[in-house]
Amino acid sequence: MKSALIVIDVQRGLFDAEPRPADADAVISRINSLTARARAADVPVIFVHHETAGGELQYGTPGWDLERHLQAAPTDHHIRKTTPDSFLKTDLEELLQSMNVEELVLCGYATEFCVDTTTRRSAALGFPVTIAADAHTTHDKTHATAAQIRAHHNATLADIGSFGPVISAVNAADIRFGP
Repeated sequence: MKSALIVIDVQRGLFDAEPRPADADAVISRINSLTARARAADVPVIFVHHETAGGELQYGTPGWDLERHLQAAPTDHHIRKTTPDSFLKTDLEELLQSMNVEELVLCGYATEFCVDTTTRRSAALGFPVTIAADAHTTHDKTHATAAQIRAHHNATLADIGSFGPVISAVNAADIRFGP
């Protein structure tokens, strides 16, 4: 099956402010490793950028740009979105279809919002999903730490079978692209 790697919302406006997302530097390092391995295997890399009408994530502002340590290549694709769902009101599904993609690997920010929503929507659209279990993050919340939120979502998303396609959570180092 042909895969695509989708990196969700790893942007300066979300990663530069203090406090930074939990485990931010390690997550970015794992994402860079994933993107390098994907490119080496001719697997498309798609960066999704969240945007708002104003503020830090407004299109064209420095905050909208990818986090400064994230390694992008000219061959990578970029999708602009305005909701937690990377498919809603975007051309992501059409892009994937044009490349004959059949399964997805997801990573990025924020675990409980955009990663979760995009994982569920991907499965609902028929894509098997591998979540890079240690390459997504969020901020601590009053009800749970970022580590607890990540662990919870890795477990619960991988436990959903009702969509049909399998959702799995696998550490980034254990994800393989290609035959």
